[in-house]
Amino acid sequence: MTEKEILAALESLGTEQNRKIYHRHGVTDEMFGVSYANLEKLRKKIKTDHTLAERLWATGNHDARILATMIADARQMTDREIENWSKGLSSYVATDAFARLVALSPLARKKMERWTKSKTEWTGRAGWLIVGVLAMRGDELPDEYFENQLEVIERGIHTAKNRVRDAMNSALIGIGLRNARLEKKALAAAARIGRVEVDHGETGCKTPDAADYIRKAAARRKKR
Repeated sequence: MTEKEILAALESLGTEQNRKIYHRHGVTDEMFGVSYANLEKLRKKIKTDHTLAERLWATGNHDARILATMIADARQMTDREIENWSKGLSSYVATDAFARLVALSPLARKKMERWTKSKTEWTGRAGWLIVGVLAMRGDELPDEYFENQLEVIERGIHTAKNRVRDAMNSALIGIGLRNARLEKKALAAAARIGRVEVDHGETGCKTPDAADYIRKAAARRKKR
């Protein structure tokens, strides 16, 4: 499929109801309002096409950008390209899709370490989301690396920007789910941190209690 064909398909699949939902979740970019179910159908049809993904991201259209993250090849993304894409982030919805893509890139750790220090809300969020992904993925990073991240989270979560707080909470959970040793340390950190307040806007979303989430997930894992 060509870029023109995909944009036409996205427009035909968009609905006013979905646009209202995305607006409530903070999406302000131009959009058609395409459901994730339909985006997934397009992904299966297109498969991986990095060149097409680059063109779709460049449109600035929200639906096209989400689809771009689904068909891009993370292994082909250069440092410059990742940074350019990050500058276009304007909502947590697009940021989350983008972070999932970058987490698969060979540059994931480099980006994570830079972005977790960012003062920009969306790149900061992306960085902490990648921390959580890498913690749960079981890669070669040692436990000590994530212990250091726990210290950073504990020191800064309450003063971080709104959506960064949410991502730091997710990273705390991800670290707690990595193994039994880090579970204990994450639970101790969560107890000291206490309740994490996040403004989710006009949605029904809630910030999970990290300690409760870790305990329940660990219990389910033991039953397997």
